Amino acid sequence: MDMIRIGVIGTGSISGMHLNAYRNNPQTVVYAVCDLNEERARAAAAEYGAEKVYTDYRGLLADSSVDAVSICTWNNSHAEISIAALKAGKHVLVEKPLCRTLEEAVQVQQVVEESGKILQVGFVRRYDANVQLLQKLVGAGEFGEIYYAKATTLRRLGNPGGWFSDIARSGGGPLIDIGVHVIDLCWYLMGRPKPVSVSANTYRKLGNRANVENLSFYKAADYDAANNTVEDLANALIRFENGASLIVDVSFTLHAKEDGRSVSLYGEKGVFEIDPETVIVSERANTIVNIYPQTDHKGFDFNSAFQYEIDHFTHCVQTGSQPLSPVQDGVEIMRILSGIYESAAKGEEVKL
Repeated sequence: MDMIRIGVIGTGSISGMHLNAYRNNPQTVVYAVCDLNEERARAAAAEYGAEKVYTDYRGLLADSSVDAVSICTWNNSHAEISIAALKAGKHVLVEKPLCRTLEEAVQVQQVVEESGKILQVGFVRRYDANVQLLQKLVGAGEFGEIYYAKATTLRRLGNPGGWFSDIARSGGGPLIDIGVHVIDLCWYLMGRPKPVSVSANTYRKLGNRANVENLSFYKAADYDAANNTVEDLANALIRFENGASLIVDVSFTLHAKEDGRSVSLYGEKGVFEIDPETVIVSERANTIVNIYPQTDHKGFDFNSAFQYEIDHFTHCVQTGSQPLSPVQDGVEIMRILSGIYESAAKGEEVKL
């Protein structure tokens, strides 16, 4: 395969990251774009030189010239479009989360296995250069057994509204939108141990806080202060078969002095922090030392990680190799997310 012809389905805000990265990749060409909003689709096609414009994803998938697709739509259509694309013979890069429920995830996995096509889940944090460095160190035994992780992503004011706050389209709030990133990041670096139980809470106390003045935050194109059916805050303790554990808390809105971001993984020989910047803490000559790797970015760099994610997808399509974030991992993360929501609803620990 020479040039890979890409179709991008959904031209909302995240699609720009896909489109830019494809444009920067010499092995891909943006051939088609699709959006329910024809004006927005045509604007994207004009900017990125796409030959074809569709308002129905089925038309794009029926186009034999399309080799692979990026799915950048609302969460409630991820499974449906992924399955249709695979059955149409297309390779798939689907934005996180893989879908809204574990049942949908299992269905997608089955079709991936039947089709023989590539499906890569958009866990972009895995593709950050610092994370890849830490993964090499973990693999070399630098930290010993990783037995505990803690991840926090707290927004004090940051409910985007629109489809993000409509549970029918999103499947949930901050947990499934931004929490999925740090949960997957920790699980990946812990060696992807089998999750066995979850004890969790979710809260709906503050809504979207549309009354707050003098502070701005990102709002979805269809923002509506009256429509909010998702949680403000979620927290969870996740236990794994090997005895390791992960504690996570994540919010769209919370009475807090400032936003909070931290991701730390603890091992027998040391600890490493990923957010807000990469730091390794270990012992040398019976002395605790803090090590700051000399890399291009101290912390997560969205643009370079996204480029690597797209480049990796391109490589997998060309070679048939399995992606760094395969469908099986998307299913396991959905198992954890579904368990968190179930535990919170029941008010008790649930087995996975």
